Amino acid sequence: MSNFNPSRRLFIKRAVVAGVAVYLAPLYSRAYAALFEQKILQSPEWDAKNKRVRFRIDGRSKVMGQKVFARDIRAVDMPHWPQKQAHAFILRTTKADRLFSGIDLSLLGDDLKPDRLVTAEDLARDGLAFPAFYGEDMLLPTGKTPAYLGQAVAILIYHDFARFRFAKDKLKFKDEVIQYGAETGPLERDPWGTFRFVRVGGATSQDDDKFSSLKDMPIFPASMRKHLPVWPEGREGGKLDEEGMYYAGMIADELKSPPEDWLVMSRRYTTQSIDTAALEPDNANGWFDESTQTLHLVAPTQSPQEVAENMPPMLAKRTQPVKQLILHPCYTVGYGSKDHYNFPYYGAVAAMYGDGHPVRLANDRYEQFQSSLKRHAFDMNYTIAVNKKTGIMQSFLGDMTANGGGRSNFTPSVAMVGATAAQSIYYFPKSDLSAVGVASRAIDAGSARGYGTLQSMAATEMMVDELAAELNIDPIEFRMRNALKSGMKNTQGAIPAGAIRVDEVLAKAAKHDMWLKRAERKAEFEMKNPGKRFGVGFGCVQKDFGTGAETSFARVEVSAEGRISLHHSGAEMGTGMSTSQAVLCAQWLGKPADESHFSVTDWTSLPVVTSGDPYIMSQEEQDKLAANPSWSPSYCSPSSASNSAYYFSHSTREAARLVFEHGLWPAAMSIWTTGIGGGQAAPLVVRIEDARWVEGGLTAAGMEILSLELLAKKAHEMGLMTGAVVHVFNRWQWAEADFMLNQQSKRLPIDALAVRNGSSEFTPLARTNVYYPPTQRNNASVTYYSAVGTLAEVAVSLATGEVELLNHHSIMECGNLIVPELVSGQLQGGLAMGIGHALHEYLPLYEDGPGNGTWNFNRYHMPRASDVAVWKQTGDVLPALSETDPPKGMAEVVMIPVVAALVNAIADATGHRFRDLPVRAENIREVLP
Repeated sequence: MSNFNPSRRLFIKRAVVAGVAVYLAPLYSRAYAALFEQKILQSPEWDAKNKRVRFRIDGRSKVMGQKVFARDIRAVDMPHWPQKQAHAFILRTTKADRLFSGIDLSLLGDDLKPDRLVTAEDLARDGLAFPAFYGEDMLLPTGKTPAYLGQAVAILIYHDFARFRFAKDKLKFKDEVIQYGAETGPLERDPWGTFRFVRVGGATSQDDDKFSSLKDMPIFPASMRKHLPVWPEGREGGKLDEEGMYYAGMIADELKSPPEDWLVMSRRYTTQSIDTAALEPDNANGWFDESTQTLHLVAPTQSPQEVAENMPPMLAKRTQPVKQLILHPCYTVGYGSKDHYNFPYYGAVAAMYGDGHPVRLANDRYEQFQSSLKRHAFDMNYTIAVNKKTGIMQSFLGDMTANGGGRSNFTPSVAMVGATAAQSIYYFPKSDLSAVGVASRAIDAGSARGYGTLQSMAATEMMVDELAAELNIDPIEFRMRNALKSGMKNTQGAIPAGAIRVDEVLAKAAKHDMWLKRAERKAEFEMKNPGKRFGVGFGCVQKDFGTGAETSFARVEVSAEGRISLHHSGAEMGTGMSTSQAVLCAQWLGKPADESHFSVTDWTSLPVVTSGDPYIMSQEEQDKLAANPSWSPSYCSPSSASNSAYYFSHSTREAARLVFEHGLWPAAMSIWTTGIGGGQAAPLVVRIEDARWVEGGLTAAGMEILSLELLAKKAHEMGLMTGAVVHVFNRWQWAEADFMLNQQSKRLPIDALAVRNGSSEFTPLARTNVYYPPTQRNNASVTYYSAVGTLAEVAVSLATGEVELLNHHSIMECGNLIVPELVSGQLQGGLAMGIGHALHEYLPLYEDGPGNGTWNFNRYHMPRASDVAVWKQTGDVLPALSETDPPKGMAEVVMIPVVAALVNAIADATGHRFRDLPVRAENIREVLP
């Protein structure tokens, strides 16, 4: 068996992390090579005349069943691995209120005993443990109470598939395999995170706030009592947190004794836990080569950089440290479920005990339900005050609890984002919004699509409908009176980026036939269907996109033959970003990238270092660290938070722009000015802003059309810029830096740059100054928004309570579309997920839920075509204000308004307002007359 030899073709990255050499490489297999080299790396078919892509890069492979995922890979697909595949599965607890005392494998007999049994004692002996982010007890030691249902206690490894399959079937659903001792009750722990955002504005939104998170600070608990937050004591003129609590007290007192012309409504809403239900269940395949102390690992992940950064320290603590890690990140689908999830680490541990065999650890659907990241269940108490005379909202008091389950994961930020999003599309002069992410014995919840905003904003939209009914105001008209407008402040006191266009979304919805003719359609439908009730509902939200510390790398090059190559740090997870990023090159280079590489982690051509926490560092610390011209507050973001369209595109676009402005454009001018008297350009005024890519090449102000091939050849001959590598950072605004280009200082919206002139190697350019967004911007929590409104028509059966979704129409505002078909796909997919959340999907949190290992799709209703009005649904996208509008992240927001629209439609049909999700037939039957 030959050792791994990182040839030029295969080698992507070599770095040393915690003393472990880390390589990241594409899968070395014939199956994967067919996809990777012939499908993924080709240019999307480009219509130069209409400047649009005909189909996505991986379109053919998807429809022909040829797209390869990590789950498809076996040892035989990895020629440098041993060819015999071993298999493993994990035993998990089904109780979390008593001591774990061991496992009983007697059901297996002698023939089916595992070739290797791995327990917590093995990990402790060998020095293996989770990275700190994932908490304690990768495998639960005996004598401890499980922290949560489904906690892993042992890994069983088999060197052959047949015995593995029989053994797994023997133990499935057998509770007696896990042994328990004395009852202790569930573990009680402090919350994973707690946040509070108080704002008291001035007379108008433009006046200075009396107190806000951005101007002053968010508020954090002073202490914990019985695992619940104790807030600072309110005091006028005290410390900032005390002053914030003083204003919080004022808001609460005013709502208890409101002015006579106020309507004050208080409601409680709850949402369920759901399964993220990724198409590809969690899996990993790894081989530990003892001869070279090298761990090879194939794993799907939205955040390959996180795995590459955190796995080496775990391996370095081993009694006999691993010397090398060779990680093969793959394309995947996940929508949050594979972002900072713990399965790759279990795959690595299984491989370490494979006794020389490659070990495949892959969940079946029962195991996936029992262990995969869930969407947080929320419990929300809202109070909103409205002036009865004007219909204008005055105050919003909200407290919410997010159930984070047994491990923290992203619960702190999910709780925070849920609170900051609760205002939805509305302006509130005063607000006090708090969120607690609690620890529980439920399966750990993570960054599921919607990230807390689905829960908090859907509740707001349900309440707004009820307020409109109480005030006898048309629900859309009520929304229009209170819509946040451009330049107004959000509940953190920050002014959102650019034009806020929710008023346009609302106006368009108000004119739609589904809304204008709802009374006529209701009468007609119910006359024809006497056993059913018809209802129409509406919901409109705007959601943030990004995390407040967004970073990415992009490298764009043009060869002497005019071929464009793109390398990007972002990972494809089913959103189509591989296509959209390739297409973005056309704006500046005339056509999409001819070859594209994603999940790239080799950025040795542009050395960037990071330290500190970008979310909590002080301004003083940032200023000190920024003195290092290679430093950035963050290194690289995973694919998450709807970040590809705006944040990832920024790095791609800036790299391509540099190549155009400093390479292709001067090459074009050189050609156009060649000849006596200044050539063809002399009689005309030719400016770079007049440059246009047309069919056949580049022109400007009437100049001869020059092909990209000709321009590229000229740029290489002249030694002009033919490649650029950029690093970008965004803390609710872009970092900028000054660089010397062509002996002139240029301020660019990037924080690191390397360039290639002609065919030379890339050379990093040291920035002369850097302008990072102030750390105070963290308190803004969000400034970028996309808006969507959805109308829904439903029929409710009086006999069964079943809800039939008859039709729905969505209106979206998301800037300029990079690939319209991808936006349409995101809208349709997001709507299906929202429909499932509103009407169907439900997981009990505790002992009768998926932690007991018996849940699968036979018990869990995922939306089908018949559930989503697949042949009738329609959607509109507002045209951009101009061709310069940036694209906006919209992959999460598209799923949210339909939730409220459906619940509001059910209220219209039945006269009953539901406040707990999902609203299922049995819930409706209980309230029908």
